[in-house]
Amino acid sequence: MKYSKIIIIITLFMFQLGMAQEKTSVVLNKALTEAKANNKNVLLMFHASWCKWCKAMEKNMNLPETKPIFDKKFVTAYVDVQERGEKKVLENPGGQELMNKYKGENAGLPFWLIINPKGEVLADSFDDKKQNLGAPSTAEEVAAFTAKLKKTAKLNKEEIQLIENAFLKKDK
Repeated sequence: MKYSKIIIIITLFMFQLGMAQEKTSVVLNKALTEAKANNKNVLLMFHASWCKWCKAMEKNMNLPETKPIFDKKFVTAYVDVQERGEKKVLENPGGQELMNKYKGENAGLPFWLIINPKGEVLADSFDDKKQNLGAPSTAEEVAAFTAKLKKTAKLNKEEIQLIENAFLKKDK
């Protein structure tokens, strides 16, 4: 009986280890390696499973008209943060600390950074008023977002227009 309890505890511990998310440093290093190999920048997205704005952002980035643009111009990487209850296991260790490092602790989600292959932050999700753009949806937010994209990737007018149209759609 005593051994069976020990075996159960060890099995549960090993299962928990197997379920653990990748460390944020691993996620970021993989993305930076891919970005360097493909001459792109990294779009690092901090999100959570409960976050409706995160889902909206991901949906807009993965639309048939926008996905090819984001895939061509960026390596997109996701880091789970700020999960609750039983979903806490979804978090990438070190994610919140990295988000805090770039002043995202009180920004809300999604929070994102655009990083060059050297690991230098080129842009973040704060607008000129230091408000988090998150998942941009107003004309002003979308304009600020696309300006950051244009600054960090060589997007042409047609690509900018497609992204603006997708993010401004009201029938999402």
